[in-house]
This record gives sequence, C-alpha cells and structure tokens, in this order.
Amino acid sequence: MALKAQQHRAHDPALAEVLTLIQASFASMEGRIDPPSSMQRLTLAELQGHCTMGEVWSLGVPVTACVLFTAKPNRLYIGKLSVAAHARRQGLSRRLIDLAHHRAAALGLPWLELQTRIELVENHATFAALGFSEHARTAHAGFSRPTSITLRCAVDPR
Repeated sequence: MALKAQQHRAHDPALAEVLTLIQASFASMEGRIDPPSSMQRLTLAELQGHCTMGEVWSLGVPVTACVLFTAKPNRLYIGKLSVAAHARRQGLSRRLIDLAHHRAAALGLPWLELQTRIELVENHATFAALGFSEHARTAHAGFSRPTSITLRCAVDPR
C-alpha cells in the first residue's frame, strides 16, 4: 500500500479524521485497561495544539494511519499510533515507525520511546517485532502496580 505520509498543521481539516481514527483504534481498549486511556479526553483542540508543540503525521486520504511525535531530551516520543481496522497487517505501523526513525535522526535524537499498557500483550509483540524492548514499567497516579510499559528503540539513522 503506497500511501503518502503527511504532516498536519494546526488548522488542517484532516485533523478531525485523525481524531476519529485514534478514537476508533483505541476503543477496543475500553474495559481492558485500568485506568482508562487518555484518548477518551483527547480533543480536536489538543490535536491542533500538538501540531505546534510536536508533530502529527498520517498516511492516506482519507486518513488510514496516524501517529503523534513529541521531541523530549534524547528521545522522540511516539504517541497514539493508530491504524484503521481495514488496513491492519499491511505494514502501516512499520511505515510510521520508519518515519519516527527518520524524524528522530533529523532532530539528532538517539532513541525512540513509547508506552503501552500492561494488559495489551498484542501491542508488546507488535512493538518487539518493530525493534522495541522494555525500558521501564510505570504506574499511573493512584495505582500501586505497574500499569504501563515504556519501550525504547535505538534510532536507525536511515
């Protein structure tokens, strides 16, 4: 599938599609993870803000896959990676992770980082296949047990 990667700006009308895709992709987590996903609080205004404080990228018209990037000290944080149900298992997550490598290298950042919930073992396997390994386990506020796994991958300066 040859979909062009597009970086979105704050007033891009396609951000509404990005938000809808994130909501649809994360909906299956409801009832599986505790605490609930921050996706439930994500708004179009926050996505627009992320376009100026970070980066919002997508593949396809209409939006078929998307990801948020945030530059942090020594790493590029990958958030809300989402692929439409009808387009899964076609390499789109890999394309977005390749894009993350490219962006991190351009920014001089040596690591990619993301978090996934403890309960989402299928995500652990997917990200391991994409070159990520466990870096840490963390607990959300009010929890005495780990709720998330932080995964990292060394940036490939492709």
